[in-house]
Amino acid sequence: MPLGNPVNPTGSANINSIVTTPFTVRVIPRDQHTISRRDISPNALRVLYRLRESGFGAYLVGGAVRDLLVGGRPKDFDVATDATPEQVKQLFRNCRLIGRRFRLAHVVFGREIIEVATFRANSDDGSGDREVENGMLVRDNVYGTIEDDAVRRDFTCNALYYAIEDFSVRDYTGGFEDVLERRMKLIGDPEQRYREDPVRMLRAVRLAAKLNFEIEAATAEPIPRLASLLGEAAPARLFEEVLKLFLSGHGVASFEGLERYGLLAVLFPESAAALKSNRTGALRRILIEGLRNTDERVANEEPVSPAFLFALLLWPAFCRALIGLQKQGLAPEEAQRRAADRVTLHQLSTIALPRRFSLPMQEIWLLQSRFSTRQRKRVLRTLSHPRFRAAFDFLALRQAASSEHQEDIAFWREAQAEAGHAVGAGLDSVHTDGEAEEGTAPRRRRRRRRSGGGSATAGE
Repeated sequence: MPLGNPVNPTGSANINSIVTTPFTVRVIPRDQHTISRRDISPNALRVLYRLRESGFGAYLVGGAVRDLLVGGRPKDFDVATDATPEQVKQLFRNCRLIGRRFRLAHVVFGREIIEVATFRANSDDGSGDREVENGMLVRDNVYGTIEDDAVRRDFTCNALYYAIEDFSVRDYTGGFEDVLERRMKLIGDPEQRYREDPVRMLRAVRLAAKLNFEIEAATAEPIPRLASLLGEAAPARLFEEVLKLFLSGHGVASFEGLERYGLLAVLFPESAAALKSNRTGALRRILIEGLRNTDERVANEEPVSPAFLFALLLWPAFCRALIGLQKQGLAPEEAQRRAADRVTLHQLSTIALPRRFSLPMQEIWLLQSRFSTRQRKRVLRTLSHPRFRAAFDFLALRQAASSEHQEDIAFWREAQAEAGHAVGAGLDSVHTDGEAEEGTAPRRRRRRRRSGGGSATAGE
């Protein structure tokens, strides 16, 4: 049986502790909004109709409704219902239940997943299914009505419900007007909502960047004061949030938002410090140019590697650490290795960067110093490196900060065009200080003498 009755269009929300000002539900009929079923995933419609036909309330909710209202194309279509996850699973053979913090039903249609969430309540019913630790909501599986569900969502623009029975939009928090005014506004007391879940601060910045919305003053005001709370979030969760911030096609706007509200210094403390101390602004120019290129690649549906993204975001920190180590008298190659390890290790305390990304990131950095060489053997070795292309693209980015890389870029572009095998004719065979190049005849003669003595060892 359904947990609650279908929404009463004349009812008011049960606000509880999250929202102190009551909202009266507003029903926007089909002829007063722009959402059409033609723009909704057929699989989402299947889920909505089956839930409705089985006696449950069924609504398209959240980002999909918001995006459709502003003329966007949602990537995901989420459904809200008064059916419990177990009841949803009984209706769909292709359903699996996930989550501990938020119990959800995933209805799987090939590569598309329709996420179905049961209406959540605002308050604890004593069942133990709602847990708060240090002001943060760590478990929330107390079910309620659609009114409860609406006012416990984060932003008003995400608290809109598209009803499949009459194709209307239900608004319990004033979100419809906020979407039309392109305004990001938290539901309830902003400071309390951020303390419940500090990642909401990142969501505010990301959604404002994506939608070209302005963050409402009362919603924006606590962010710089509470930015340090992000340090309490799980590093693995912050990694996923960073990918959403910078790999959704709005990386430049997201970066500027993080700077504006003091969040960059929490997510990337060493890079933020390096950017602040870099008087010429060269490091920031590289970052902005790289993020602009990333946005273009996303818009063109071209892949972007998280390793390259983090190489870009942590490049200021790497440069700063490298300069410090060089001042201590370390040899260049040793200083580079130590700087790369130090920056990576320090960053891991905030963001859980997997090794499959951190190691290629370091290789991109360490290959930068090789681009000044013209020794044939080293050039061929660099060209064959699995991270060469990414490192070369990174070198091209550095031109945004300085024109001194133009000659290197031209050389390596030509080297690639010649596929490496014909480039040797134009290379120097001697170091600039007069030392012989690696791999010259004397070294080969020494190897022949050792092999003649029965040793299989050959070293460089």
